Amino acid sequence: MHALLLILFLSDTSGGRIHDKPIADTTPSPLPAGSRLLQDLGFLAFTLPQVEILMPTKKPCGEELIREQQRTNLALHTRRLRIEHVNSSVKRCRIVKDRIRLWKEGVRDLVMELCCALHNFRVRLTPWRPMI
Repeated sequence: MHALLLILFLSDTSGGRIHDKPIADTTPSPLPAGSRLLQDLGFLAFTLPQVEILMPTKKPCGEELIREQQRTNLALHTRRLRIEHVNSSVKRCRIVKDRIRLWKEGVRDLVMELCCALHNFRVRLTPWRPMI
């Protein structure tokens, strides 16, 4: 539960409003066989060979989830929340979340790489402090 929350993989950046699933479909996966992938409902049809997909159960229309499904969803939500804290840590670098007007080829990817490297440096520098 207290593992370092390091960013280990980045796909190329995409301009405009492009949904994450088409980007994931075209990006080669760095996950080895036997890995577990935590994904949200936005990637409903996304699969990888020999990778276990961990995804919350969607509530059926007009029905309730059984107690076991609710517990599983809560456990996945807790793990997903830690990932969202990593995302917000990267967005401390305002250049990532504000509109970027650097049009030169490769600059946007470089900016994202630098901001993720700063996050990883921050986490390694103070590993005893929790991510909040």
